[in-house]
Amino acid sequence: MAIQTSAVILLGGQKGPPAEAPPSPPTPCISPDDGSLCEPASPFSLDDDLHGGRRRGPSSPMARGLHVLTTEAAALASLARLYESDADARHGFESAVRIVARPQGKLVVVGVGKSGHVGRKLVATLQSLAIRSVFLHPTEAMHGDLGIIDPARDALLFISFSGRTQELLQLLPHLDPSIPAIVMTSQPACDLIRRRPTAVLLPAPIPEPEEKSFGVPAPTTSTTVALALCDALALTAADELHRHLPAEFARNHPGGAIGAVRPRTVDGP
Repeated sequence: MAIQTSAVILLGGQKGPPAEAPPSPPTPCISPDDGSLCEPASPFSLDDDLHGGRRRGPSSPMARGLHVLTTEAAALASLARLYESDADARHGFESAVRIVARPQGKLVVVGVGKSGHVGRKLVATLQSLAIRSVFLHPTEAMHGDLGIIDPARDALLFISFSGRTQELLQLLPHLDPSIPAIVMTSQPACDLIRRRPTAVLLPAPIPEPEEKSFGVPAPTTSTTVALALCDALALTAADELHRHLPAEFARNHPGGAIGAVRPRTVDGP
């Protein structure tokens, strides 16, 4: 039987691999003139690698912390502008200084909660500046500690952000109305002022509620403002009361790093 095929058979030829086609000529390399060939496909930074590829944004811990700092700094700047420009605030501050700087008696500071902590800090500062002062918790006052007040010689300072703290309002009827009093609050038309109309008002407002600033109504901006105002009151009153304030402070603060750098003599400025 005959076999049909289209294959070409070379008789007597040498077997081997088929010949390869010659390589194509190289393609010319064209580089862009603007140098963009060296740019990465997408931006990157070392911070991305250090933070697991997470880029910093408004919700990052650093951004959150800076927001708190700038918010509280703005509140302090606003407070300074108030006492610089508002006649009532200036009059209240000057009157409060005269009360605190009296040579007789002591200042009894009253507060509760975070305002109480602010009050304790004020008392500690006043004592180091040789101004007699004590802290009185309103609840303890109702259980015997009212005896710490000398109605004939002492003065009172109430600290309340809202100006309607129930513990302070409950204490008012048990305090001699003739005792000079100061009210530090963010609300000028508050219950404390209405029930003690002779009290000196020290306004301590904040530009916006803390819940709006930080999403939680925790005392933060308000306590910062109150602490700063207490410092202003304490240092100003001490300057008015003492001729040589540095010497008074050195006498009362011989310990720690502050005492180590102060002169050992306390007989002069």
